[in-house]
Amino acid sequence: MIENQFLEKLRQEHTEVMTDVPMKNHTSFRIGGCADVLCEVKDAAALRAVILLCREYGVPYFMLGMGSNLLVSDKGIEGVVIRLGGEFNEVSLTETTIIRAGAGCTLAKLCLFAKNMSLSGLEFAWGIPGSVGGAVYMNAGAYNGEMKQVLEAVDYMDHDGNIKRYRKDDLALSYRRSVFTDTDDIVLSAIFRLVPKEQNKIQETMSELMDRRKTKQPINHPSAGSIFKRPEGAYAAALIEDCGLKGYTCGGAQVSPKHAGFIVNDNGATAEDVLQLIAHIQKVVKEKKNVDLCCEVKFVGRK
Repeated sequence: MIENQFLEKLRQEHTEVMTDVPMKNHTSFRIGGCADVLCEVKDAAALRAVILLCREYGVPYFMLGMGSNLLVSDKGIEGVVIRLGGEFNEVSLTETTIIRAGAGCTLAKLCLFAKNMSLSGLEFAWGIPGSVGGAVYMNAGAYNGEMKQVLEAVDYMDHDGNIKRYRKDDLALSYRRSVFTDTDDIVLSAIFRLVPKEQNKIQETMSELMDRRKTKQPINHPSAGSIFKRPEGAYAAALIEDCGLKGYTCGGAQVSPKHAGFIVNDNGATAEDVLQLIAHIQKVVKEKKNVDLCCEVKFVGRK
């Protein structure tokens, strides 16, 4: 139960505050119960104030990006969900080949900015429905590209509200992991080093990759992207399809008939539907292929 005194102080920190917010409206899966509180912060000072206030009152908090790699519990999220707005959405050219983007900036906005500056290196991210912060956190990648290839540095806020910087070699970037994984540190902004290239060539690559996405992925259905990480020496989608699970349903959740690596919200799916389907897929693939599939999508909220 959130105290009124806490809410009053939260509203004093230059934040937009809403209560009992349905998280299905804030995730690409279109699934999830209500968050006790959702607030949007406009700058680092407001973010620091909110974090320290949550710690003072013992209120848990969760950082929300674009909600594109997330499965929220049907019972909602306890405490405060924090969304980055204002200056966190900004992107700018700081040097000839250096771009700085706030953690709340969408990858789509970042990719278009880079193209308009005739800078190449981010084409792989065109079509990934996420934010810069989320992409850094999990070293997002696609089509033989990943954040690791272009990141130069990342500014972040630690558990105590201090602003610090990691240089490229300190980011510990690997497959869907970074130095931020499983920590309380919050990505504030990222610095990218790119290479000059003709705009039309960059656009050609972006268009080609988007066409591939449209052809192979169920982008017109609510989903959280690829459900499973790529197992060593194999592809999750191929394993799932080989096991005859393409199109398999559990409640309103379905293994996409278009791409077996995706679970789609086909008919008012609940988080429980998705979790049961994930468990079934893992069980069958283990039995038939002796491969353990690990989830890429993050589950958050009340158990």
